Amino acid sequence: MDEEEIEIPVPINNELERRIAEAFQVFDHAGNKTIDLREIATIIRGLGCCPSEAEVQEIMVAIEDPQTPGSVHLSRFLPYVAQIITEHKYQPASPEQLLQAFQTLDQEQHGYLTKEYISTLMTQDGEPFTQDELDEMLEIAIDPHTQTVPYEYYINQLMVRLVC
Repeated sequence: MDEEEIEIPVPINNELERRIAEAFQVFDHAGNKTIDLREIATIIRGLGCCPSEAEVQEIMVAIEDPQTPGSVHLSRFLPYVAQIITEHKYQPASPEQLLQAFQTLDQEQHGYLTKEYISTLMTQDGEPFTQDELDEMLEIAIDPHTQTVPYEYYINQLMVRLVC
């Protein structure tokens, strides 16, 4: 057996580790407990963490497989991500924080933001969204009748999706 084919055991010790391993396996297309490093952000965000792109890069550097650059093995991924989640790193903003942010943007206190305004903010300021990310957000956020983002309703939609 080739050295690269040696099976590295990855014990799953609790429910958290099981959830992490299951999320990882979705992207393990070869079934060898290894994934493309570029999938890390998707998996971590799918597990409820909200790291910035810079933080994702730090995670990638920390867990990249030194033997096969550009990939990560479950044996490196699992303990690192379990620790991130256990330590409550990269937690999403609370509903109160989201409401405060929207109210800050809504200087005239209409209770909504226009589609054009939110699109501009999300693609040009801070850490910009890709077009796919923006489209996904707008699909949930936009009221189809008014073409605005009624932000209290949108925040409630986000919270329902997080609980489910």
